[in-house]
Amino acid sequence: MTDNNTTAPSLDKDTAGSAPTAGSAPTAKIASALQRYRVLAWVTGLWLLLLTIEMIAKYGFGADTPSWIAVVHGWVYFAYLLVTADLAVKVRWPIGRTVGTLIAGTIPLLSFFVEHRNAKDVKQQYSL
Repeated sequence: MTDNNTTAPSLDKDTAGSAPTAGSAPTAKIASALQRYRVLAWVTGLWLLLLTIEMIAKYGFGADTPSWIAVVHGWVYFAYLLVTADLAVKVRWPIGRTVGTLIAGTIPLLSFFVEHRNAKDVKQQYSL
């Protein structure tokens, strides 16, 4: 009986330092949050590029462009904000990194680079 009691604490001690750390979300939840974030980062980036092209055509060349492109980008960006906040909470990003990632969806092409860096870091940190 004494051996069983000494074995249990050593197991807890061994797992305390492994990723994910105690108190964080399970790895499966982080993996699914990361996947949602990656998809929305790309979709947001693509719609932002389309919106940029639409604005250049409209205001630079006087073309008659559809107004629904801005609306779709707005809703996609809103979804991006939600999934990014979800991932940030699960992996406990600092506020600066979270805000920087949220802003990345407003600057053309930036969301692609930030998504790549964030995905690489989260995969490495949580062994995904």
